[in-house]
Amino acid sequence: MDTGDTAWVLTSAALVLLMTPGLALFYGGMVRSKSVLNMMMMSFSALAVVTVLWVLYGYSMAFGDDVAGGLVGNPADYFGLAGLMNPEALVFTVPSLAFVGFQGVFAIITVALISGAIADRARFVPWLVFTAVWATLVYFPVAHWVFAFDGVTGTDFVGGWIANDLLALDFAGGTAVHINAGAAGLALALVLGKRKGFGREAMRPHNLPLVMIGAGLLWFGWFGFNAGSAIGANVFAAVAWINTLAATAAAVIGWLIVEQIRDGKPTSLGAASGIVAGLVAITPAAASVNPVGALALGVIAGVLCALAVGLKYRFGYDDSLDVVGVHLVGGLWGTIGIGFFATANAPAAVDGLLYGGGVDQLWRQVVGALAVLAYSFIATMIIGTVIARTIGFRIDEELEVEGIDSAEHAESGYDFTSSGGGGLGLASGHLTGSTAPVPASPNSKEGASA
Repeated sequence: MDTGDTAWVLTSAALVLLMTPGLALFYGGMVRSKSVLNMMMMSFSALAVVTVLWVLYGYSMAFGDDVAGGLVGNPADYFGLAGLMNPEALVFTVPSLAFVGFQGVFAIITVALISGAIADRARFVPWLVFTAVWATLVYFPVAHWVFAFDGVTGTDFVGGWIANDLLALDFAGGTAVHINAGAAGLALALVLGKRKGFGREAMRPHNLPLVMIGAGLLWFGWFGFNAGSAIGANVFAAVAWINTLAATAAAVIGWLIVEQIRDGKPTSLGAASGIVAGLVAITPAAASVNPVGALALGVIAGVLCALAVGLKYRFGYDDSLDVVGVHLVGGLWGTIGIGFFATANAPAAVDGLLYGGGVDQLWRQVVGALAVLAYSFIATMIIGTVIARTIGFRIDEELEVEGIDSAEHAESGYDFTSSGGGGLGLASGHLTGSTAPVPASPNSKEGASA
């Protein structure tokens, strides 16, 4: 065991865990005020449900010894994490439980990402059921495909087919996390259908500062996501850290350029979305490109994702918060882009097409990306349809109009009424200790306080 590596992996796990509350803020600010609590609860509930499943059998399905030709690990190998408290149980140079924790927070945020595609209209209890079933049938097996390398937990350990047979590169989860979540989000949006008023009514973000705070937390936590995937404090981590910074910055610029040309003004929502697009794209490629390649990958991701978010209007599916446009498209580009921009000078030591490697790595990346996309989409369609036709998935139309926060949680994100009790007295028309009137609201015809 190496104490420096262990400290970095545990720190990285904490950074990635912070990303789920960051995602809750990001998504929460993007919806209308009547949906903010439900949107945030979907992320926090994913954290709770997936953690329990990960401890019981999820880790074992992902990193247990293969039982089905590279498709899934044995859920009984480490059921309840049995045997992993042994000081001699190591993954590379860190205690097994440190690795368990780090991989567990990946599972959590992958499920939480899906929720953005079905904002405003999904009942909460069916969402909890979906979370448990999807994590079990989709995420845990796909994590085995991508992250479980032969020998990682023992000399006789057999891992997943993408990592060991196909040899596609995915350093931190372009396939297992982002393509997986993006394809699932598309499928679930089709199952639930469009929000009432989609395409006719403005559904603007209700709190852009909240969105920006969430994006900042995601960027901060993503250094643990990517650099932590080195599973050690080493050159892999350093390269991934710099590439994550570079690609994300370039993606912001790419997104804002599109907005400036297309719309005439760059927006804060565009900047926040560009941050996430860049982070998504560099995730699989963080250890296989050099910093200049990261810049190129990032700026292209910003442009592609900025253009892709409009696809939902062209094709008529209601992906509420652009999970498809950002995570699916960004994940596809980042994964396939390795086949173009990878360089043998990077730690992964593979040359892509632009560095003289031909199409060998490119076709591997395409196959891996499309396999995860197809499996996730089909499996999610089945899971979502079964839930919708049994216990019901979508909220009633009148409750959707009223607001899902009050309908599902009996709460409101904001209380604009005066409740008395020693406040500043703004709602009653004067400041505490003063009779000065409140200025007329610019939105009030009568000039009364809003």
